[in-house]
Amino acid sequence: MSSVDLDARIPNNVGLADDRKLQKALEAWQPNFLDWWGDMGPEGFQQDQIYLRTAVSVDAGGWAQFEHVKMPDYRWGIFLTPNQEEKVINFGDNIGDPAWDKVPGDWRTELKRIIVTQGDTEPASVEQQRMLGKSAPSLYDLRNLFQVNVEEGRHLWAMVYLLHKYFGRDGREEAEDMLVRRSGNVDNPRILGAFNEPITDWLSFFCFTMFTDRDGKYQLASLAESGFDPLARTCRFMLTEEAHHMFVGETGVGRIIQRTLELMQDNEDVRKAGGIPLDIIQKYVNRWVTVSMDLFGGEDSSNAATYFAAGLKGRFREAGDPNITDHVALEGIYPETRPNEDGSISKIEVPMRRAMNLILRDAYRADCERGIRGWNRLFKKAGMNFKITLPSDRFNRKQGVWAGLPYDPKGEWVGTPGFEARKGDWLPTPEDEAYVASLMKPVYEVGKIASWIAPPKTGLNGQGFDFEYVKFADDPYVR
Repeated sequence: MSSVDLDARIPNNVGLADDRKLQKALEAWQPNFLDWWGDMGPEGFQQDQIYLRTAVSVDAGGWAQFEHVKMPDYRWGIFLTPNQEEKVINFGDNIGDPAWDKVPGDWRTELKRIIVTQGDTEPASVEQQRMLGKSAPSLYDLRNLFQVNVEEGRHLWAMVYLLHKYFGRDGREEAEDMLVRRSGNVDNPRILGAFNEPITDWLSFFCFTMFTDRDGKYQLASLAESGFDPLARTCRFMLTEEAHHMFVGETGVGRIIQRTLELMQDNEDVRKAGGIPLDIIQKYVNRWVTVSMDLFGGEDSSNAATYFAAGLKGRFREAGDPNITDHVALEGIYPETRPNEDGSISKIEVPMRRAMNLILRDAYRADCERGIRGWNRLFKKAGMNFKITLPSDRFNRKQGVWAGLPYDPKGEWVGTPGFEARKGDWLPTPEDEAYVASLMKPVYEVGKIASWIAPPKTGLNGQGFDFEYVKFADDPYVR
């Protein structure tokens, strides 16, 4: 394991200085990345000093430092968790064999597809969120947005490193293409649908980081089990940073709920008081949960079976979960439901390997339920008989066996006319979005916050909410 070289042009712990060809290739890619960041990164804040967390180590006890830094000067780097001697493949047909430190020839195409798909999500989310700084509800939230953005940029570097080092010219071309595609572009969109969705308000941002970044957690965790050791080690370190992104989303929505409850307890009309009504929050949850579930792919998947059999992608905590005892999964089955033409449901059994996407998605849904229970404790504490609910996996789907079928959020068949008549009750309407947009006015004063969200209970890194998380180069209100 190489030591961390923080002073290099590209900070890394992969011994980049010892591989001049690779170093030269990545240094040639770096200006293109910075050009992309300048064009598609956060709009209007590149000269401000942001209180950012920067990776300086791979040690679990202290891997990052906080300091005010301009985003273009952020030290994007390449970090892998420490190498484990005698690492073996923990699942699939090659279980027990030594883990690969080079790309296995039989699985080159599949591995490249996995890496490119994961890598493409990272710049996509930056592009989706690039205008949000102009409507930040507080300096604390503005700083959190930018922290998410720069770390997504570093995660792009993590995947680009793998492409450059292990996939030759094909990998270099794929790395260039990641800077060419654009979120929401009609002619050259990002690969996955959720990453082409617009994020124009902070309720969407918090739902995205709560639900879509949580999909990222499960995808990264399954790749952290990979028999291709460089990918596994890369994803393990990415998970260290990903936890903050989900924290931003989970606490962000919780703070919106808290503020709405405060307004309701004061007997105020939530809309007139500048808060976000609970029914709109539920609609946004419905939208982002369903978009995020589509990212898991088909419930019965030959590709998922292939990836598992080869040892490329495992289950969540494949090697560490004591409840997973069969790591070959050649004989087992997994229960699934399928729709019939009349809207009724059939129960079937899917071979375990073909159900790996569904298994991962079910684990994801259980994790989402845990987060939502935390929000619902706010209602209980306030003496309110109300709950935010997780919509059925049949509702509003674009991928898988439920795609395009008219089920309501409870999973009940309502027929196409019924769905069209009531979808405004379940998903954000243009009027809902316009109302939320009307609240998105920036608050850039230290210790101040917008009317529609409560302040956090604590600040970051031992700082209070009234800390100067962003030091502006000039007046941000006149930009």
